[in-house]
Amino acid sequence: MSERYRTGDRVRTSTVDPDHHTRLPHYARGRVGTVVGSDGVHPLADLNARGIRQPQQVYLVRFPARELFGHGDHNVTLSLWEDYLGDE
Repeated sequence: MSERYRTGDRVRTSTVDPDHHTRLPHYARGRVGTVVGSDGVHPLADLNARGIRQPQQVYLVRFPARELFGHGDHNVTLSLWEDYLGDE
């Protein structure tokens, strides 16, 4: 499985608020971060919870705390499935 994003790429997370399980935290929706690495290939948790196994690339994405919470001088790194990400 090829990786769509590379380390250093800026990405924006999805703004979709699904009516089912999701591993994309609400506070991170529509936010801009930087890919800092790969976290392997895993079933998409949203679909897996509904019995659909669809593995895809998971990325480590770093966000400035200010981007997520409006304040703070630290960073937050999240493991996010490719379906949650779009180009900045």
